[in-house]
Amino acid sequence: MTEKEKCASGYLYDANNDPELLAERAACGRLLQQLNALPRCDERQGAILRRLLGSVGKRTVIVTPLWCDYGSNVFVGDDAFVNMGCTFLDEAPVRLGKRVFVGPNCSFYTALHPLDARQRAAGLEYASAIRIGDDVWLGGGVTILPGVEIGERTVIGAGSVVTRSMPAGVVAVGNPCRVIRPITEADVLPEGVKLTDQAACEAAEKP
Repeated sequence: MTEKEKCASGYLYDANNDPELLAERAACGRLLQQLNALPRCDERQGAILRRLLGSVGKRTVIVTPLWCDYGSNVFVGDDAFVNMGCTFLDEAPVRLGKRVFVGPNCSFYTALHPLDARQRAAGLEYASAIRIGDDVWLGGGVTILPGVEIGERTVIGAGSVVTRSMPAGVVAVGNPCRVIRPITEADVLPEGVKLTDQAACEAAEKP
């Protein structure tokens, strides 16, 4: 079994010394350099993203700069929006569903390191996939840890650190992130009414 196959199967693998994995990360780095050097909204970015990522959905927007380890393990659905400065440590797959909104400077970490210092020093690690359901909104600066799944329509508050999976249709915030309340029909905003930032925050935090 190759180191790449071990990683895909959830086993400890050599992440730092394997020639195949080193070559893939280097190729990703070259594509990222090209991508991030272009002006935002440059039409050439789309072609690079399709080469870089596992898949990019229709009408999806990814704002640079973008950072990832491999790129090939990132899969983004249709009509999604990924804001600037996001990081994907995509040793295992990171799957974003349709119409997912990702705020700036969000991080998706699939890599895990052994607690034993000798194993870490030897370059061993393992990885666990992340899945984000359809219609999820991640506020700015959210961190998603390995193995986390977030159910559809859920909203994760800015700055949250999501250490465990979250159900569908809830507001969740904090470090560690926890469910505050369900999202209901009462959260449908009336048209033509201007809400202050404070009112919107208070509405989101109501139990």
